[in-house]
Amino acid sequence: MALKLDGVTKRFGNHVAVNNLNLEIPESEMFGFLGANGAGKTTTFRMVLGLLEPSDGKIAWAGKPITYNESHLVGYLPEERGLYPKLTVKDQMIYLGRLRGMDKTDILKELDYWLERFKVPEYLNKKVEELSKGNQQKIQFIASTIHKPKLLILDEPFSGLDPLNVELLKEAVLELKKQGTSIVFSSHRMEHVEELCEHLCIMHHGQPVVHGALRDIKRSFGKKNVIIHADFNLNFLEHVPGVVKTKQTAEGMILQVDDEDVSQTILEQITGKGYIRKFILEEPSLNDIFIEKVGASYNE
Repeated sequence: MALKLDGVTKRFGNHVAVNNLNLEIPESEMFGFLGANGAGKTTTFRMVLGLLEPSDGKIAWAGKPITYNESHLVGYLPEERGLYPKLTVKDQMIYLGRLRGMDKTDILKELDYWLERFKVPEYLNKKVEELSKGNQQKIQFIASTIHKPKLLILDEPFSGLDPLNVELLKEAVLELKKQGTSIVFSSHRMEHVEELCEHLCIMHHGQPVVHGALRDIKRSFGKKNVIIHADFNLNFLEHVPGVVKTKQTAEGMILQVDDEDVSQTILEQITGKGYIRKFILEEPSLNDIFIEKVGASYNE
């Protein structure tokens, strides 16, 4: 069962928020959906959820249009939080689970599982407003998955979490994928997308500027990164032919080169000038590709 968007366009008056978007998101895969603010990501999510009607085009799940009758198959963790601050975690989950067609026994069983999994069983009878931002995020995640959706949309799921809790949530997401859930994952943290997603789409002004398998996207980008840690000044490397971009670091320099052969020239230029602790030729990062295609740095 795949999610398919066929020629999907959304207009608000004269403004085109999403322009002729064609995507297929495979079953049991995590698909990265990226873009700067205003690129059309949230509008696309809202159309998939049935909260907005496309101006043109079709959205289908397993070959059938998504309607309110299929809403129990979909889970959504929005970037803006949507919990009731005065309700306890238990009452909140019972309410939201019942809206998804679950009975109370199953809701409490799932809730106990997830609270144990996230190491916060004592939060069962706490009000959401009494929890830290990070722990509210855990509860929001549980709310989006408690009904075991077939399709899960995660918009900035690791926002507000410390590194330990990011790992906890990552493990949970990967387990859901293993169980057959199709996951659409949007994040400002490119390293998370690189780690978790096989395929991705980068949106810019409502349409995809990059789309495909991450491995193929990196290969077709052409440029490579050279990372050098050394105890002497490397500024002269900025003028080596084929060096596209340089960035100073505490340990040395990162250079973007337009061909891996340039790295050999660089190595020859620095040999004998001092102590070299590290010299690595790497594939471009997703962050490099994003910046070039969208033309703006990705700020958290």
